[in-house]
Amino acid sequence: MSENAPNMSAAVVTDSAPTPAHPEQVLSDVASLPALPGVYRYFDAQGNVLYVGKAINLKKRVSSYFQKNHGGTRIGYMVSKIARLETTVVRSEAEALLLENNLIKTLNPKYNILFRDDKSYPYLKITALGKSGSEQFPRVAYYRGAVEKKHHYFGPYPSAWAVKEAILLMQKVFRLRTCEDPVFSNRTRPCLLYQIKRCSGPCVGHISPEAYAQDLADAERFLNGDAREVMRELEARMMAYADKLEFEQAAELRNQVAALSNVLHQQSVDNVSDRDVDILAVKVQGGRACVNLAMVRGGRHLGDRPYFPVHVEDAAELDDPDAGDTVAAVRSVEMQVLDAFIAQHYLNVPAPPSLVVSVPVDKGLLQALSEQTGVKISAVHNPREQRRVWLEMAQTNAGLQLARLLAEEGSQQARTRALVEALDLALDNLDELRVECFDISHTAGESTQASCVVFHHHKMQSAEYRRFKISDITPGDDYAAMRQVLLRRYGKLAETLAEAKRSGVVPAGTGRLPDLVLVDGGKGQVSMAREVFEQLGLDLSLIVGVEKGEGRRIGLEELVFADGRDKVYLGKDSAALMLVAQIRDEAHRFAITGMRAARAKVRMDGGKLEEIPGIGPKRRARLLQRFGGVRGVALASEADIAQVEGISTDLAAEIYRALH
Repeated sequence: MSENAPNMSAAVVTDSAPTPAHPEQVLSDVASLPALPGVYRYFDAQGNVLYVGKAINLKKRVSSYFQKNHGGTRIGYMVSKIARLETTVVRSEAEALLLENNLIKTLNPKYNILFRDDKSYPYLKITALGKSGSEQFPRVAYYRGAVEKKHHYFGPYPSAWAVKEAILLMQKVFRLRTCEDPVFSNRTRPCLLYQIKRCSGPCVGHISPEAYAQDLADAERFLNGDAREVMRELEARMMAYADKLEFEQAAELRNQVAALSNVLHQQSVDNVSDRDVDILAVKVQGGRACVNLAMVRGGRHLGDRPYFPVHVEDAAELDDPDAGDTVAAVRSVEMQVLDAFIAQHYLNVPAPPSLVVSVPVDKGLLQALSEQTGVKISAVHNPREQRRVWLEMAQTNAGLQLARLLAEEGSQQARTRALVEALDLALDNLDELRVECFDISHTAGESTQASCVVFHHHKMQSAEYRRFKISDITPGDDYAAMRQVLLRRYGKLAETLAEAKRSGVVPAGTGRLPDLVLVDGGKGQVSMAREVFEQLGLDLSLIVGVEKGEGRRIGLEELVFADGRDKVYLGKDSAALMLVAQIRDEAHRFAITGMRAARAKVRMDGGKLEEIPGIGPKRRARLLQRFGGVRGVALASEADIAQVEGISTDLAAEIYRALH
């Protein structure tokens, strides 16, 4: 698309350290920017993305960052680090807004308000209606993933619990089946759900396809918000059966009406005009923010889910209207947080036609979303009646969730501070404390695995965990395993840092050493870690061993140091020891689950058979069929293995050696 073709401006990186004076190429690129709408990106000397922004007028907006004196503010610090910029020209402000938030989600810039990707939303799924077998009786199920057009999906729901509650409702009121097709097709008598009146028993013919289809249609209309109309029709059909003296059918409908009435009463479902609405309440406090998203689908309130963005503290400065584009009034941090959430959240999640919000939303944002979805999206800031009740509920929950988060973070920061003080670590910023912990796990030397877990920003960072498959050591030699994992983890990094120290240039993408390296073990493991760090030329003071106390009881652990310091016992009530124990236990859990998975693959799945030269899929299948699994092959003698078609005597001997 030529009108959207990127107009990229790149500056040559001249200095890795941030300085107030910008490279001449950056200033030249800024001066040559067009007065058109677009998106700009700032990069530091290492190539890291600092900030992504949009502008109606690129030249005016970007120039303002370099013309103003920002002093010692956070925005001033960010501007001082800009070593390169890129821009993309687009056709309209709406396009700029959508591109900006796509880039924010992709690049994770350091100074933007950023909402982390959450797992996908769950749906309630009703399978497609067919003409034969189980297809005549569609099932209702919990579903998460890509949707297929042939099935019917209702949602999204804010949580798995909400979907399961809806499924239970479908069972109570409409008695739809939930069993898998293989179970349905092989039933000879009704299951327990039929006995407790949660299923109409279609598997054994207790309901006709026509009657089931009617219940299914009623259920779908109920989920779409026509609850009162469904109730009226059920009552009318009940009276019709009673008039014809068909009291058994009338009694069934009476029970259905009673169940539906009870559900409507419990859930306080009103006959509101809104079918699908998202309610968004934002709360900012203590440098953190919470956006609480509540969902109404089919006129029913399905529950809510909290979201906590990062980099909120930079929002007010970096979205300063004085920095460029004309804005009528300063937008509050709450408004900026909510705008960021709406723009990023609805990139991948279908937006309902109506939003109820606690603070005003940028009209340009709503226009962009409407253009993207093809559905006009409106936002109500000061709602009335039922909408007001929904918003008040969302605001209350946002406040509660934010208070919980602040309390948890306060506790986490206190533990981090206690550890830094207990070990006398030279660290200016507690948020930057990085701890890496190693553990070795195996069963009698089999499937040895080493784990490395990471603690950073006051919490465990599971995305940075690593497992190492240990090989070429004597089975059960934990010291050799620790030596191997430390060399593999820090060997290349130590070489890079040593070269950077000699040349004075740090290559882009170079990692950093942790502030603390924990090893699960006492003097022996610490001595091995010391040897590795001496070999690599790394600081020995980083290494701390966690030695089990008397009787291996929790709370009696002592810390062992590689640099010659005396052992330290922090005390069983020490917050620092609690943090060390948490990190150590997480490393052990991560290592042992990896070891068990590797061992199960060898013993149960036949993974080791395929690693033997000469064993392909056909020979593997013959072996497993002949002996009933890898365990059976391992128990067989060489002579027995050689009797399998396609297995020679030499290959049988090789298989026997590999499995023993």
